[in-house]
Amino acid sequence: MKALIVFGALLLSTPLYAAQLVLELGASSRTWQTEELLKHPDVQTVQITDDVSYKKPMSYRAVPLTTLLTGVQADDHLQAVALDGFAAEMPAAPLLNKSGARAWLAIEDPAKPWPPLGEGKHSAGPFYLVWTDPQAGHISPEQWPYAVATIKRLSAVADRFPALLPAPNLAKDDPINKGFELFQKNCLACHRLNGAGDAQFGPDLNIPFNPTEYFSGDFLKRYIRDPQGLRHWPQGKMPGFSAAVLPDSELDLLVGYLKHMAGRKQPLAP
Repeated sequence: MKALIVFGALLLSTPLYAAQLVLELGASSRTWQTEELLKHPDVQTVQITDDVSYKKPMSYRAVPLTTLLTGVQADDHLQAVALDGFAAEMPAAPLLNKSGARAWLAIEDPAKPWPPLGEGKHSAGPFYLVWTDPQAGHISPEQWPYAVATIKRLSAVADRFPALLPAPNLAKDDPINKGFELFQKNCLACHRLNGAGDAQFGPDLNIPFNPTEYFSGDFLKRYIRDPQGLRHWPQGKMPGFSAAVLPDSELDLLVGYLKHMAGRKQPLAP
């Protein structure tokens, strides 16, 4: 009986390091356990002054993401996949920065858990991609994925999902192509379009209807700015995109791409 009590006490006093982060980077792929990352030689405490998910200052034990991206080059493309199906598409270059806007992998210590993101919700752990000085790199809220399970090196979005491409006769610097770049950065983490994309989170933005087909006037832009201000419901998860994150000129380009794609619907695969 005494042995059982001692064993139970040990279980209660010993942190459990069950979480793991899978890095699929090619030859340098590996799986990191929470305990390994918390003991990483480059781990440090970082202060986030305006946390995108918690909406307040936060402090984390974190590792510079570039330290973990062995073999990744600036012109590579990465995808961070969360436990809930959120799939952030990100060019590698900003993630490799060692100054200015800098990406960090925040690690939740099971002995010191982070607060929940809201009533009835989990925390942002076990792994959360956060940024110091994000304004310096024009970092979007979609580039702060939380509950990250996997980071993959993949081909560019345009190569993987041709159904997302604007008309091929457009010039490279056409505003529609610029809008496509903004769509990848700000929308593709949650949404598919023409059934194309890896996200499992939000609705398709072209099938059966494109939002430019049912939002009249400036209501689509107002919705992107403040989703809960236009359609309020307790389970709404879409973040608002402020003018600081998505200036009016870029919002116009993004909506221009969506409107263009309304004329390029493709049937979904059965």
